[in-house]
Amino acid sequence: MKPKILVILGPTATGKSDLAVDLALKFNGEIISADSRQVYKGMDLGTGKITKNEMLGVPHYMLDIVNPKTVYNVAKYKARADKIIADIIKRGKLPIICGGTGFYIDSVVKNITLPDVPPNDKLREKLEKESIEKLLKLLNKLDPEISKTIDSKNKRKIIRAIEIAKVLGKVPPIKTESRYDAIQIGLIAPDQILKDRIFKRLVKRIDIGMLKEGQRLHKQGLSFKRMEALGLEYRYMARYLSGQITKEQMITELNSKIWQFARRQKTWFKRNKQIYWFDIIKKNSIIKVNNIVNKFLKA
Repeated sequence: MKPKILVILGPTATGKSDLAVDLALKFNGEIISADSRQVYKGMDLGTGKITKNEMLGVPHYMLDIVNPKTVYNVAKYKARADKIIADIIKRGKLPIICGGTGFYIDSVVKNITLPDVPPNDKLREKLEKESIEKLLKLLNKLDPEISKTIDSKNKRKIIRAIEIAKVLGKVPPIKTESRYDAIQIGLIAPDQILKDRIFKRLVKRIDIGMLKEGQRLHKQGLSFKRMEALGLEYRYMARYLSGQITKEQMITELNSKIWQFARRQKTWFKRNKQIYWFDIIKKNSIIKVNNIVNKFLKA
């Protein structure tokens, strides 16, 4: 039998971290974060990172593991997460993956193996200027097999495939049989409720020092260019701190971008028919989650 793991996922501001801690306490679990920005040290308020007090003593992994000046990727994440999961299982505990970065979650749950090829900014800039037709012809020369199966309308994926093929000679197969028996719990809320939660959460983070966090990171050597690349909160803090926009503009634009991000998360996760979805505003949702997890673990 494959080892069992629990996954808590969903768009931002749905309370995933709190639920993961609650379930970890009930089912003897330890938590592996699946957030592409919470891996970075010092990026706390801007990413909504869980605090030590909120962890309630439950061990958390994949937080604060790399300097934000360093580019981290899904290949590195998967390799490290698999080792952590193996250790948790070896100690007789339940691994709980919790987060909103769908690609990170899929890499572990679906055992998607991705090559650790760093992004080539100069090559990407050059390829972005080319048509999709020309890019497909180039990919076909480099790796005829992948050119037959790749999404021919997705320019970003085609460029990434070319990037990998130029380094490795071809794009390796990305999916093998899953290592785990996983149950995936998704948290969702009606659009207006989620919009309100996103705005209140943003205002709270600003009130308790998110801008000071941005200032501190910049003083420690994190360039505004790198902050831009880190996206969302850090992108708009960089623009505010460098004098490009006012604080009011930052809040308004950032709130809108976070909502757009939440919608993209929902779209990504909705493609996965294996997820059990629960509406966070329904009173019996948590009871149902507990029941379904308990049933899964006893099966």
